[in-house]
Amino acid sequence: MASTISLTTTLPASSSPHKFSRTSSIRCSSSKYPPESFELTTNGHATRKQNHLGHTPKLPPPRPRRIILIRHGQSEGNVDEAVYTRVADPKIPLTDKGRAQAKECGKKMREMIERDGADDWKVYFYVSPYRRTRETLQNLAQAFERSRIAGMREEPRLREQDFGNFQDREKMRVEKVFRQLYGRFFYRFPNGESAADVYDRITAKGFRETLRADIDIGRFQPPGERSQNMNVVIVSHGLTLRVFLMRWYKWTVQQFEGLHNFNNAGMIVMEKGYGGRYSLLMHHTEEELRKFGLTDEMLADQEWQKTAMPGELNYDCPMMNSFFTHF
Repeated sequence: MASTISLTTTLPASSSPHKFSRTSSIRCSSSKYPPESFELTTNGHATRKQNHLGHTPKLPPPRPRRIILIRHGQSEGNVDEAVYTRVADPKIPLTDKGRAQAKECGKKMREMIERDGADDWKVYFYVSPYRRTRETLQNLAQAFERSRIAGMREEPRLREQDFGNFQDREKMRVEKVFRQLYGRFFYRFPNGESAADVYDRITAKGFRETLRADIDIGRFQPPGERSQNMNVVIVSHGLTLRVFLMRWYKWTVQQFEGLHNFNNAGMIVMEKGYGGRYSLLMHHTEEELRKFGLTDEMLADQEWQKTAMPGELNYDCPMMNSFFTHF
């Protein structure tokens, strides 16, 4: 079983110096809105400049301020693996401790959001259909009144990795040993899924593309509103969330296999940087991310993400140096 790490600390980027600096020259890929058409406002948000006629072209909807990933609270299966032999995985509930963990997570999330000092903030939830994730959402959402909840969607593609219906306890122990030998990403459980299978349903015409489309069309914004302070929350499962991060930041299989699981009701925050992209270093410290499993190369990329704009590519990505050893 993978070790776990809790990532919940809230620190502004300025309070925690990082040794990684953006020293390389970054070029941009073609995009609908080239970087030279943007300028930074006093609060650090990127906005479009006026054209030569004095008119401001229609802006795309504001991107959510954060994408917050939350693993479900402690479930009965986390306490006793024998539960999987008699209860269907999607029907396993939280323990009393798990419900308390979820409520505490909701309070911490609200405190983090309120530290922004904005008045118009809201949250929008995506949740796995499994009972333990739905119960996690129901408990953490108690920290938010109705006016603060923009909406929610149950999303089957965020479900747990499929281990093959009712589980044989002894056989599953053997399978997990084989998984360690074979590799955590590619090993497929009999009648179940591999992490690579989860990657496919998260990515190829999967949840990530749905999320990106929702962001691009402003689905989280009520008609006529353009709040910069929307917070998207994804309540799911440990491996599913790690796969989501792997796809979003284009981490390699080797980098994925070096990651640790979230703690129950653990939270990791992708926060919008100064150019509009999402960086883990906008919220978390370097020490926290190293405990999660990020390497020097992954941290350097997160530092670049803090100031890069949507549509930009990091042509001096440090990951290339570890692959092409003749450089």
